[in-house]
Amino acid sequence: MKMATKDKWKTIPMTNPKKLDVFISLNIEQLTKLKLGLVPNEMEDKWFVYFENKTMHFHRSWTGYEIFKAKLNYNDSGCQINEFCVEQNPEKYKELDDARNISLFKNHIDYLSNREINNPVKSGIWGLVVGDALGVPVEFKSRDYLKQNPLTDMIGFGTYNQPEGTWSDDSSLALCLADELTRGLTLQEIGNSFVKWFYQNHWTPHGEVFDIGISTREAIIRLKNGEKAELAGNWEENSNGNGSLMRILPLLFEVQKIKDRKEKYELIKKVSSITHRHIRSCLACFYYLEFASFLSSEVKYPISDAYKVANHSLLKLTEELEINPKEVELFRRITNGKLTELQEEAIQSSGYVIHTLEASIWCLLTTKSYKEAVLKAINLGEDTDTTGAVVGGLAGLYYGQNSIPKEWIDKIARKKDIEELTNKLSDKYKIARC
Repeated sequence: MKMATKDKWKTIPMTNPKKLDVFISLNIEQLTKLKLGLVPNEMEDKWFVYFENKTMHFHRSWTGYEIFKAKLNYNDSGCQINEFCVEQNPEKYKELDDARNISLFKNHIDYLSNREINNPVKSGIWGLVVGDALGVPVEFKSRDYLKQNPLTDMIGFGTYNQPEGTWSDDSSLALCLADELTRGLTLQEIGNSFVKWFYQNHWTPHGEVFDIGISTREAIIRLKNGEKAELAGNWEENSNGNGSLMRILPLLFEVQKIKDRKEKYELIKKVSSITHRHIRSCLACFYYLEFASFLSSEVKYPISDAYKVANHSLLKLTEELEINPKEVELFRRITNGKLTELQEEAIQSSGYVIHTLEASIWCLLTTKSYKEAVLKAINLGEDTDTTGAVVGGLAGLYYGQNSIPKEWIDKIARKKDIEELTNKLSDKYKIARC
């Protein structure tokens, strides 16, 4: 959520203010939420609220008339509001009862300062990292094994003998991308960050790389040897693993600034191509970010709407770019709108990019919470960390960070470092840290 500013709405200052005494005390978290204000999204939102020069301004959204305003008096623990002004011009505001206005004003402050605010940077990245860490201990386990021994909570050791809360290369490369985006979008620097990860353990959970895909390894070696970042990835058809899909989510916040569909795709293609240059991988990343963009909206529509939007966008893009119909057909089980009709036995969960995309979207569409979505994805077996990460990013965006079990987040390796990174990325894209 971005901070409301005066230029976001029509505003007409009050003409006949009356001061009323009030005592309201807010802590720092409440103050932060209050100062974000409120921009109406639909007709039911009757107020436009913004903060300027230590003062909160409350305007009716339909008319633009200012009805309340109050100065915030800061202190070490947050702030106090000792008085506020209310419009007394009956042509603009008909409520003249002081007690009633004090009650209305307090209700506004209480709502704005205690509301739940979803930060898509934090929700998406934490969703991805937690989903990845859940899947690490059971990677390569078969679906039959997990039916007999289903994963129900975060555990440690297992496949890689790593402690609970350990994330894999999926999160490492996503965090490398996020870290570089805080400084600007430079493809070569993103590639250099991947090199630093592989050779110098940059953005690893415990100071070592314990998992990497074949195509990603080959691309990083090319990068180290001086290859241009956007040419480093393999372009062969047999190099369509999920190695770029698993790390692409942080690019969402850059892509959302672009309106043109083909321009979006060109940027996504360049970032995917650092490790995976085949058009199939690039289209999968485009689809995923189109889906993610809709889910990250402040207005929460059904997930099925995001599915329809992403399907339409991918099909339009392939028409506009005149993509080989054989490539388009590979996405048909997703784009035909009937993915939810498939039974579990028809969903594959290997490291192939199409399988990962299908499984992730299927899990999201057939569950009703973050926890249910990621556990369903991981219990499909095989490439459990990546399927968990890919669906985890989407589920985090939609259900919010508070939907991710706190005990899972608390176990994540380098929790403080990840929190600092999400704060920096939030600041970069002017998204409220809350």
